[in-house]
Order: sequence, then C-alpha cells, then structure tokens
Amino acid sequence: MRYDIQDSELGHIIAVKDNKGLRYLSFLQGKHPLSRDAEWKRDQKGLKYYFDQIRAYFAGELFVFDLPLAPSGTCFQQSVWTALMKIPYGHTASYGDIAKLIGSPRACRAVGGANGKNPIPLIIPCHRIVGANGRLVGYGGGLELKTALLKFEALHSVHN
Repeated sequence: MRYDIQDSELGHIIAVKDNKGLRYLSFLQGKHPLSRDAEWKRDQKGLKYYFDQIRAYFAGELFVFDLPLAPSGTCFQQSVWTALMKIPYGHTASYGDIAKLIGSPRACRAVGGANGKNPIPLIIPCHRIVGANGRLVGYGGGLELKTALLKFEALHSVHN
C-alpha cells in the first residue's frame, strides 16, 4: 500500500492506494482519523493524480471525481457506496433515498451502517446524506466537517 498526506482547505488528508486503486481517504482532524500502517510506503508521486483532483474539488473546479477506487466492503456496502456516488454535487439525499435506489426500501438502517463504514469519504460523498427531515445526521469526520463540506458545495454548485 502507498500513501501520502497533503493539506486541504479543511485540514490534512491521508490517501492510501494499492495497484487496484484508492483504498482509503481520511481527514486527519476528523472524528475517526485513519491510522497509518507501518508497512505502508509514502508515495507522493503515485498519489499526485488523486490529490490533483482533490485540490481541483476544493478550488471549485471539479464536481465529479474520476479516480480508480478500490474500497473493501460487503456486496451490500459496495451497492450503497455506488449509490452515494450518484448524489450530484451540491445536493443531498436521505438514507431512505439510497435504500430505494439500491432496491431495498426498508434497509434504511443498514444503509446508514454502510454509509458510516465508507472508507473513501469526500470522493464517495457520504457527507451528502441527511436525515429524512433534512437535518444533518452523523458523519465519520464529525458534523463540523460535514457542515463545512455541504456549505462549500452549496456555494460552488451555482457554477456547476
């Protein structure tokens, strides 16, 4: 596994990839930051393409990431993460919306669990999930970070 850590408008981000694609992404100041494994090798050059897109996102120039992703998870988790990527930039959806989208309309709690286990937040936009009533619900990086991401996207979505 290869990793790099770079600064962003919302703090330091660690990205980890292997030969299949991006495995993990984490805001280091978040509620549950990713711990670096001693066997991972730092590879700024190998992760440059990923961070170039993250920088473009934070510059308000990129609205859809186009990166090779390789998150590990169950088939159900994978289906939820795929559905999350269909939520347009600057928009939100509820757990119920995602449950319907994956063909399991009663699986709202399970969708919430899969959302919480998303290993590639920001790129797989779990921050775009809100409660059925439109209120903010949990986020692995904390509600402050989620609020900042949603405000950022709302500000830049008028240009999208």
